[in-house]
Amino acid sequence: MGKARSEAREKIAAGNLKVTPQRVAILETLIRMNNHPTADLLYAKLNKKEPNISLGTVYKTLETLAQEGIINKVKSDTGSLRYDAITDRHHHIFCSDTNNITDYFDGELDVLLSDYFRNKNIPGLNIEDVKLHIIGTFSDNQQC
Repeated sequence: MGKARSEAREKIAAGNLKVTPQRVAILETLIRMNNHPTADLLYAKLNKKEPNISLGTVYKTLETLAQEGIINKVKSDTGSLRYDAITDRHHHIFCSDTNNITDYFDGELDVLLSDYFRNKNIPGLNIEDVKLHIIGTFSDNQQC
């Protein structure tokens, strides 16, 4: 069993969901893709290996995995809904040339944002999380 498959099985079990072949295949594919795909793109990739899994099953499974905190939903700069298998605290860089999304990890930024909003004391707001969406292009286009 590959690393992505065993990671998928572990995450599903830890989320108190039944570990089914469909859930494992969908989450494994998302982990392997590592590029914040839409459900349709994930389905196209998955369908090559698992032609018996329907697009509806992909949508329902992604929604279930997101509800259980096993994956995250990411809204792109264009408004499309994408999915992220990384649930550790991080931000996203949206390349406006290619619509690619790159994960951005920065502990210093996390502290800065947390401190900033804690000091703002917005009345009535209980801040659960702060995620930054950075939109731009790279001059060398290598990271987009």
